[in-house]
Amino acid sequence: MRDKNLLLFVLAVGVFGILNTEMGVVGVLPQVAERFSVSVPDAGLLVSGFALVVAVAGPTMPLLFSRVNRKTVMLLALGVFSACNAVSVFASSFEVLLAARIAPAAFHPLYVSMALAVAAQTGRTAAESAKASSRVFVGVSAGMVLGVPVASCLASMVSLSASMAFFAVVTIAVFVATLMLVPSMPVGAPLAYGAQLAILRKPVLWASLLTVALVNGAMFGFYSFLADFLGTVSGMGAVGVGSVLLFYGAANIVGNVLSGKMLAGNATRTLMIVPFALAACYAALFVAGTLAAAAIATALVLGVLAGIMNNANQYLVARAAPEAPDFSNGLYLTAANAGTTLGTALCGLIITLAGTRFAPAGALALLAAGVVSAAVRLRLSARGASGDGALTSSRLQALR
Repeated sequence: MRDKNLLLFVLAVGVFGILNTEMGVVGVLPQVAERFSVSVPDAGLLVSGFALVVAVAGPTMPLLFSRVNRKTVMLLALGVFSACNAVSVFASSFEVLLAARIAPAAFHPLYVSMALAVAAQTGRTAAESAKASSRVFVGVSAGMVLGVPVASCLASMVSLSASMAFFAVVTIAVFVATLMLVPSMPVGAPLAYGAQLAILRKPVLWASLLTVALVNGAMFGFYSFLADFLGTVSGMGAVGVGSVLLFYGAANIVGNVLSGKMLAGNATRTLMIVPFALAACYAALFVAGTLAAAAIATALVLGVLAGIMNNANQYLVARAAPEAPDFSNGLYLTAANAGTTLGTALCGLIITLAGTRFAPAGALALLAAGVVSAAVRLRLSARGASGDGALTSSRLQALR
């Protein structure tokens, strides 16, 4: 595709369709629990189960398909998501709904890792690559901006099936747009599997993956129950919850826009300050979450910080192994979704034992461990242990 901006737009829309399916269900967990007579933590399996499959498929699917035409990969992933979303509309039991969620999850890392790799390759420098990736990450935030609140409102005002139909319509529309607008994109010089697997010998990569898992677990573990927190603890109605989720997603886009410039300017400062700011927000929710106004204000700040940190997490892994972008992005998705699984399970356990108000405690615990891991990663990079090829000459600019 000649127009780089159009390519990035299509990739962002595609990521939106995938993430809309993954995260949109967060807004309807209370309705799922009610319809299928399960607890809210059990309904959270729709989030953690999806994430667990992505975590398992992350290292393998992008590696196996790294030599396949990019357009073919996009259509395959979007086609599977469309079919399974259609099944979800008519699910007669929680088990059927869970199965329809799990099946397409294996194709999530296939599409997203490819999209991030292609976006990064459009940049000539580390700074340009970070900005291009942040534009694709807008699709992630858009999935939250539209997916979560729209699904929540449809489930509350129409039916749960209507919210599931929304996911199906979006992925089908993206499939058609990709089929018509994206030309064939064959892989020019595919990297040998052995060369890609060689990045697993890099300590800085493992430190990066651990950091991603812990920080992402904190953010999305709590976010999985944000709708329940706002309703149960803050005393907000369905429309109010949907509105807050909408504004959270909009704030997330703001964070994505800011992150490209912040990471290109001073990545180390960004990577160390933002987790502490996130921790302050979770502590504020625990202390003042019963006040609706305080919860709304804190959620907006959380949205911005999460948008920044999403990009920072991917940046950590991509810069640790730039020589194998598809595989490293697959590993990033594995770590991110393993963290989501862990965070959702931990916050769900805390909710079961102590109540929804204590859910932020799980996020705080994971963030504390994530800060330690991030410090180790940055020290390894500073010692030159990463072998970050593409960054070696620009370390002072992009990771000083």
